[in-house]
Amino acid sequence: MKLFPLIALVACAVFAGGCASTGVAQHGAYATPTERCRVTTEQEIASLFERWNQSLETGDPHKVVDNYAERSILLPTLSNKPRLTREEKEDYFHHFLENRPSGRIDLRFIEIGCNTAVDAGLYTFTYAKTGAQVSGRYSYTYHWDGSRWLITSHHSSVMPEKKY
Repeated sequence: MKLFPLIALVACAVFAGGCASTGVAQHGAYATPTERCRVTTEQEIASLFERWNQSLETGDPHKVVDNYAERSILLPTLSNKPRLTREEKEDYFHHFLENRPSGRIDLRFIEIGCNTAVDAGLYTFTYAKTGAQVSGRYSYTYHWDGSRWLITSHHSSVMPEKKY
């Protein structure tokens, strides 16, 4: 291998944030030789929570689950059961939506890769039916399916009571 192509490949990966044509992408994610990495921003990834939150406000579990990829996992706050199928997720949201929740991000960390993104941090839910507020930790992983971002994993847990 000649030195110039190797330098060009490294420069492309380091300075341009990745080149799909070479298979190298940002943050250690890799595209297949024919896959192109979708260019996105932190603002676009942050807006995906708002899309999900707006679907909660409809009160329709089907609309909430439309945010999830077919192959995805939900590790919910208020259930010990991991939700893998569409039906299991809809069942969870059917009960979760009864108290009319609305979420607010308190702290956020976004990481962007090639056709993937992670949004993790802290959020607070307010339940309109009861007035209760619950603070929790969250993480969403997203995948670009060629036309839209979908959730591939969603973990949520209440904040631990004990302070360390």
